[in-house]
Amino acid sequence: MNMEEHILVTGGAGYLGSVLVPELLEAGYKVTVVDNFLYRQNSLAHVCANPDFNVVWGDVRDRSLMQKLVRGADLIIPLAAIVGVPACNRDPLAATTTNRTAIEDMLKNISKDQRVLMPVTNSGYGIGEKDSFCTEESPLKPLSLYGKDKVAAEQAVLSHGNSMTLRLATVFGMSPRMRIDLLVNDFTYRAVYDRFIVLFESHFRRNFIHVRDVARAFLHGIDNFEKMKGQAYNVGLSDANISKKELCEKIKKQLPDFVFMDAVVGEDPDKRDYIVSNEKIEKTGFKPSHSLDAGIEELIKGFRMIRNNQYGNA
Repeated sequence: MNMEEHILVTGGAGYLGSVLVPELLEAGYKVTVVDNFLYRQNSLAHVCANPDFNVVWGDVRDRSLMQKLVRGADLIIPLAAIVGVPACNRDPLAATTTNRTAIEDMLKNISKDQRVLMPVTNSGYGIGEKDSFCTEESPLKPLSLYGKDKVAAEQAVLSHGNSMTLRLATVFGMSPRMRIDLLVNDFTYRAVYDRFIVLFESHFRRNFIHVRDVARAFLHGIDNFEKMKGQAYNVGLSDANISKKELCEKIKKQLPDFVFMDAVVGEDPDKRDYIVSNEKIEKTGFKPSHSLDAGIEELIKGFRMIRNNQYGNA
């Protein structure tokens, strides 16, 4: 690794970025973050003393700003996004211009020598075939605006050539810019404070990954960029392709008073239902180190400090 390498992280003060950026600095990279601080967070306050860290208050849709910022970057990690189905549905124009158009504009302003390492979502798989693993070669059938924009952005990034994408499973775990609207985080929060939850279509399955393992996956991708570039990689826990009901059962093991039941009527507006193979990235040497059970334990402790709704995206 060249210790003079400069990484530009868009949306770096968010849920993922506030975990990743300190790890990049610890690894010896120079890091610039651009963020609009939509949630008025100070999640990177603890790294401001690092001389290799710089922060810019701005919007990734500001083309003149981004033209200036990308010039000095060896590697760009575009994290800035309107994340999740509810948040995107609330403001579809902001979602598409941030999640798709800003990526396409950025790519027009970088050289072929500049690298791009971008996270997307494995929600692009939509509804998988019953008991069949979704691989990176599986057809993409996104169901939501969020998923469709992320699939389009991924295609644009991979067409750059000197690039790689990480198709993240549903992320969980504590972060300096916390989100409680993610599935594991949400269910655990409800178990801590409400003690019960009503499940819609509890048999729907997803894959999961700890936020710190996401940061580790980025560092792995940077370290192995030349042999991994030009491709997409699923990133998740291979032993955590589980249903919402199975997730609740895991939470109940740690919070015995937690009660969950299936709804008699109604349906889940989020129709994602699939299981995912993470074999491709595992063959490159990456293995997650944080289990789902350990993550639930961590969240239970963390939620003793959090009791309001400012920590969600919608």
